[in-house]
Amino acid sequence: MFDWNDLRFFLAVAKEGSTLAAAKVLGVNQSTVQRRLADLEAQLGQRLVERLPSGYRLTELGVAILPQAQAVAASAQDFEQALRDLGRAHVGIIRLTCPEPVAFRLTQSGILDRFHAKHPGLKVEFVLSDQYVDLAKGEADVALRSGDTDDNVLVGRKIADSLWAIYASHQYIERHGAPATVADLARHPLIAFEESMSKHRTVSWFKEVAPGATYAARNTSVLGLIYATKAGVGVAPLPMSLGDAEADLVRVIGPVPELTRAWRILTHPDQRHTARISAFFDFVLKESEALRPILTG
Repeated sequence: MFDWNDLRFFLAVAKEGSTLAAAKVLGVNQSTVQRRLADLEAQLGQRLVERLPSGYRLTELGVAILPQAQAVAASAQDFEQALRDLGRAHVGIIRLTCPEPVAFRLTQSGILDRFHAKHPGLKVEFVLSDQYVDLAKGEADVALRSGDTDDNVLVGRKIADSLWAIYASHQYIERHGAPATVADLARHPLIAFEESMSKHRTVSWFKEVAPGATYAARNTSVLGLIYATKAGVGVAPLPMSLGDAEADLVRVIGPVPELTRAWRILTHPDQRHTARISAFFDFVLKESEALRPILTG
């Protein structure tokens, strides 16, 4: 086996007739050309060129393998061009991660239909999770996220505000009344995220404002919070975009300023300027007005 890259130096010497001229063409030192050529010959176990007073001449083996070496170089150039063309092409899958309710609302809104109509070679595929999917590990291409993130690697833009409030069902209010102030929350059973989501702002906020409260239910998703609240077992913090849309629920407190965060569209820097991701970013930013009711309420 040998280093395919060494063929570049062999081809340059074969074309230019000297290591000095080859070095100028390749933009390297003459000693580098001589060393890489010697490495190739050592790996093959045979001489490819011979040095003459007038320069370099190919050996019989060098002449014999020259067409194959040229074919390898041409294939490498075709490969590089294909990569450049694909990098500029609006084709492929865009894996978008976001909470399940947001995916539903995006689909129902027609926004994604407009994106697919504008870019028929692109397809948005959801990676659904209420917890953060790791973009750096390639688990998704783009994220719609609200709240704080300790990932300083990702790049993106704010596209809306994430507003939260406290909700209860009509059934719960009829039986137990509604909390009128934040201080009242300690006297009502709470519905919250599980401790596995302890970094979520609602978890820490409940601990601050209602340290002695009891919990009626815990869940790992926003949908779980909604279902538990509609069941009438307690009161819960919910995004206003979702809570206000539920006829069975009543906003009893809020919006809560301490729970307000930004919605952002995020991606990894290595992906940001590829054609497909750039196309999606540009589209989302242009559709920001249509996205606000979906994300903010």
